[in-house]
Amino acid sequence: MHMKRWIVFGFALLAMSHAASRPAWGQEQAGRDSDTQPVRVDGPIDRETTVFDDTWVAIGAGVRLDTSYDGSDDYVVYPVPALAGKIAGIGFSPRAAGLAIELFEIDLTDTIEIGGGPVGRVRTTRASGIKDPVVAAAGKLDNAVELGVNLGLSFKEVLHGYDRLSIGADLRWDVAGAHGGLVIDPGISYRTPLGKGTVLAVSAGAVWADRSFNEYYFSVSPQQSADSGLPLYSADRGWYKAGGSLGIGFDLDGDFTNGGFVAGALAGYSRMLNDGAATPYTSIRGSRDQFRLAGGLGYIF
Repeated sequence: MHMKRWIVFGFALLAMSHAASRPAWGQEQAGRDSDTQPVRVDGPIDRETTVFDDTWVAIGAGVRLDTSYDGSDDYVVYPVPALAGKIAGIGFSPRAAGLAIELFEIDLTDTIEIGGGPVGRVRTTRASGIKDPVVAAAGKLDNAVELGVNLGLSFKEVLHGYDRLSIGADLRWDVAGAHGGLVIDPGISYRTPLGKGTVLAVSAGAVWADRSFNEYYFSVSPQQSADSGLPLYSADRGWYKAGGSLGIGFDLDGDFTNGGFVAGALAGYSRMLNDGAATPYTSIRGSRDQFRLAGGLGYIF
């Protein structure tokens, strides 16, 4: 689930867009035998100047087709704004309806780095846009504001001199008094350039939540049952969703290192698990299978 800055405005406009670290094309631009076949070289690398070397900002917007709530089988088109960059040595990158700030980044070795900082998002699940009349009858929920921390570990040059494997997790607590619980959102991603202006990424992850979260979103209370006709259900802590995505990003002038306009797309799939699958909101009125598509445009300067 950890997509990096140099692809942030292609497909990293989604919920699974996490974390940030230096762009691979900006790190090791020299040593290519062609624009489409990056190669490893021995000895010092002459690093070209790139838009990512100092202060940079990227702004973008896109749309995503996603379920109206976790576990729904109804789909809604959502607008997706995005903001990323690095100012005064502090990086920031988009989250689903939120933002992550990278306060530190430490090189443990030449190819391993660790980074992290605060993260936040707004969760609007079943607060609006409920298309199913039975689920709507159970009542709208409140928006949650989740704040916490992110920690990630990245491995550079895994298969060649330009790719990166990243693992990490967000830990977020609701501070707005909606679900009032804890969410742990770990993930793993691998991305590699297919050329100087094209990048591919694959990610996977799962989401764990405590009892307070799962009760709020997956339980059916006596009042909700009376209002909607759904059977009573009581949820407990545990993993409630897992999935993955495949994304591709393009620089519109064929060179990510000089900034400018970028575009991309993402396709994702997730599966509701445990109480996320057994709740009547999913098992009776929705589907365990959750699909999403997204696309967007951005500008890096």
